Amino acid sequence: MAFIVDNIKWIMLVSGVMTFSMIYAAIAPRAALNMTFGEAKAEGAALEIVTRNWGALIALIGAMLIYGAFDPPGQPFILIVAGVSKLIFIALILANGSATARTKAAGAIVIDTIMIVLFALYLIGRAG
Repeated sequence: MAFIVDNIKWIMLVSGVMTFSMIYAAIAPRAALNMTFGEAKAEGAALEIVTRNWGALIALIGAMLIYGAFDPPGQPFILIVAGVSKLIFIALILANGSATARTKAAGAIVIDTIMIVLFALYLIGRAG
């Protein structure tokens, strides 16, 4: 756990850049839905507004992680928000996603789970 506490800056930077990459959904919503879930059934406002907003919100979480890498006092709050956001995403995919969506999103689920575990271990190690 000491390794994680000592290297949280780099963990947050890498996690932040990976998370920020979902800005792609704000720029190309149909392509992002296909890449992430293997389907893009959304049309009209759902595609243009909701998906773009989803991408922007995820990118903001990524930006917060990048910022937090350089702001130690803000790290606990940022890591909790990012971790909860990722946990909600995983729960929604597993509970509501089609088999295709779950399979296509498996990589994101694994990476987000690793991030959640690292964030939690840092918070536990920092408190102890």
